[in-house]
Amino acid sequence: MTAKKAAKKPHVDKKTAKKIMDALCERYPDADCELTFDSTWQLLTAVILSAQCTDQQVNKVTSKLYAKYPTAKSLAEADLEHIKEIVRPTGYFNAKATNIQNCAQALVTKYGGEVPTTLEELVELPGVGRKTANVVLGVAHGEPGWTVDTHVQRLCKRLGFSQETDPYKIELELQKLFPEQDWTQYSITIIWHGRRCCYARKPDCNACPVNDLCPSAFLEA
Repeated sequence: MTAKKAAKKPHVDKKTAKKIMDALCERYPDADCELTFDSTWQLLTAVILSAQCTDQQVNKVTSKLYAKYPTAKSLAEADLEHIKEIVRPTGYFNAKATNIQNCAQALVTKYGGEVPTTLEELVELPGVGRKTANVVLGVAHGEPGWTVDTHVQRLCKRLGFSQETDPYKIELELQKLFPEQDWTQYSITIIWHGRRCCYARKPDCNACPVNDLCPSAFLEA
């Protein structure tokens, strides 16, 4: 006997997608960036450190990091080994420490220690990709953008927003599906839902406010 091939989850239409996001926004009216920061540079640094790490753990680490190195200039001039020791709990600390210091050095050299305000400039910085750039632009400057992290990738597939696996292709599909002014808030709302209900291994479909609209409801529970 041959194994039954799993049916590909369908794309939902714009009307259904709007209903899903309306329901999620109602469930999480206070959804906001959960990283702690006092400046755009601190936000940028925290987002780089957040890869493969929880925001709670990043916040514990950055409270120590920013107390010692409160500005891009101070981090740029710091001892790299000391930076590694501080950021070790976030995982991949060798690469992350190098990235945040190289990023700080680039900011000091090219922008006087300030964080640029365009996507094109941000993605040229060490350790910064589109996801990180969109977080900074959206949270710090109110510029609409999709943060396609692992939560958004997973939920977009489950909810039928996109079946793409490449983050940039997912971003392009989401741009077509939803109004531009909602991109940043929708990103954060989806992330909150992924952290609080639509878990990676066992989504809590019974507690989900969109289980009547989601094409994956109860299939992965």
